[in-house]
Amino acid sequence: MDAATRVGVMNAPKNTDHCVPTNVGENSLRAFTLVEIMIVVAIIGLLVAVMVPSMVKARKQSQGRRIVNDARELNAAISQWALEKNKTDGDNVNTTEAATYLKGSWPKKDILGNNFKIGTVGTNQITIAKTTKKALTGVGIDWGPF
Repeated sequence: MDAATRVGVMNAPKNTDHCVPTNVGENSLRAFTLVEIMIVVAIIGLLVAVMVPSMVKARKQSQGRRIVNDARELNAAISQWALEKNKTDGDNVNTTEAATYLKGSWPKKDILGNNFKIGTVGTNQITIAKTTKKALTGVGIDWGPF
């Protein structure tokens, strides 16, 4: 092989049949196709559709638990007040005096904006509004004695 032949073999084009042609120039950028973008958006939409109902239920459950816990605190404050003031079953509740047994102020309404019903000293000292219970049905809240 002479020098000219060797140079020709070395400069021979390489087989590039398996390469995918790109746009003009070396600086061409590859991009996602519309179908790929639509698939990703559909998957995200599906995940959101699955998550939203469970998030709504979790929010309602936490609201219900908060309302029940507030009612328990109010009930305990009334019981402590009644015990200390020698009140008997059937006596009216003085919420101003009973509020001294709470850390904060006496809440007249629950977090949904419905009033707590204050009864008399005894078994029905405080009850949660029926509208609150109705708004939070189906989320597994145990309302207990309230």
